[in-house]
Amino acid sequence: MTQVDTAEPGQGGAGRRDTGAGTSLPRIRRAIRAASRPAPWKRGRVLAALALLLGLFMLLHAQIPNRIGNLGSLVETFLPWFGLFIPVLLIGALWRRSASAVAALLLPVMVWLNLFGGLLGDKSHPGGDLTVAEHNVGANNPDPAGAARDLAASGADLLALVELTPEDRGTYENELAKTYPYHTVQGTVGLWSKLPLSDTQPVDTKMDYGPLADTKPADIKMSYNRALRTTVTTNQGPLAVYVAHLGSARVNPRAGFWTAHRDRNAQALGEAIAAEQNERMVLLGDLNGTMDDRAFDSITSQLRSVQDTAGNGFGFTWPAQFPAVRIDQILVRGVKPESSWVLPASGSDHLPVAARITP
Repeated sequence: MTQVDTAEPGQGGAGRRDTGAGTSLPRIRRAIRAASRPAPWKRGRVLAALALLLGLFMLLHAQIPNRIGNLGSLVETFLPWFGLFIPVLLIGALWRRSASAVAALLLPVMVWLNLFGGLLGDKSHPGGDLTVAEHNVGANNPDPAGAARDLAASGADLLALVELTPEDRGTYENELAKTYPYHTVQGTVGLWSKLPLSDTQPVDTKMDYGPLADTKPADIKMSYNRALRTTVTTNQGPLAVYVAHLGSARVNPRAGFWTAHRDRNAQALGEAIAAEQNERMVLLGDLNGTMDDRAFDSITSQLRSVQDTAGNGFGFTWPAQFPAVRIDQILVRGVKPESSWVLPASGSDHLPVAARITP
């Protein structure tokens, strides 16, 4: 007897596949209808406005004036950290189920990635004939001898030290003598080298300013000199090396972000770099500011940061206990940065920095 197939439509293999597709389509339609309803776009308007303001704030940071408390420079010093507001606003947007706030967050995300996205990866690569390092050793370093030994063990061919005190200078000279046959100290900054040095001289960064500046004797000025220039003999030819320690920056209620000495020093250093005849040069120093700060335009327009070019991450150096900004810099021109990194703490309130370059 012939059997009759009594399966209902939708049963069987093909039917089951159709049912799955059929049940998914209503879900998609419901999701589209939910997203297109006015409510998710009306909710969280304050969050959306804050997200747009954050994006514009970072995008237009160079337009923030310095007339009141150096606000523009202060913002630029800590500019990467403004990205922390993005996840905070995102949590608020999700909690409020605000489509408008989520969409508005695209602006600060894109701006932050454009400014700092390149620092999220490792741009270093093997190579480099010369290792250079810089460290603000700290006037109150409790163990200068230990710091010197650690720095010598870093393998640096050129080692720049700033904030040297008369009391600790001899300790550094004694501890570093075996590793570095050549060295020069000009005031409170010095350079130790495995390669010969020549044409060494102090650099006037206008530490003295005003009508009485020219009346001070040269030996008095030299005692607090904070920059030098020398020539290092390399296999590829002479390399101009500058070591600098610019004036401090302070935040206080009256003056805001006080940077008068630092900014004057930076301008003078930029002028010295512009007058440098050697196209191959390295600047090592505690500049007391980040390279995003407009105060350093006269320097960054002539030199590039090895951390930005060949580093791994942001390379923050200060304060040593919880590094939040990079104010210790290695800048170059006419040479190829290969890698850049931060060295372990030495007892100073700054972390040392190092880089490999091809002169």
